[in-house]
Amino acid sequence: MPHRIQGTLPLPVRRLLRKLGSDIRDARLRRRIRAATMAERALISRTTLHKIERGDPGVSMGNYATALFVLGLEDGLSELADRSRDRLGLDLLEERLPQRVRTSAPRARTERARGEAARD
Repeated sequence: MPHRIQGTLPLPVRRLLRKLGSDIRDARLRRRIRAATMAERALISRTTLHKIERGDPGVSMGNYATALFVLGLEDGLSELADRSRDRLGLDLLEERLPQRVRTSAPRARTERARGEAARD
């Protein structure tokens, strides 16, 4: 099954997953955490941990997130698709803003106009 998933992923995505997996592995080794201990803390099997460290796209995002949490690296997850970092999305949103915004007439002037219309 992983072969079918990998075949549908764009090459840059596969590279990013492999880099993420490699970074997770490097972080685990820098902390001198054994694979069995890391898997136990993340509540996953050692096989799943090895798949994560290889960047396997068939592993759930929740398992990747949990591995990052165990390593104390989960802060970066909140910035993945953060609105403030989405330049293209913000530019497109700005294009859809109205070009001219009309302001409403001051209340006193509106009430006077109504009063005059009622007298006529």
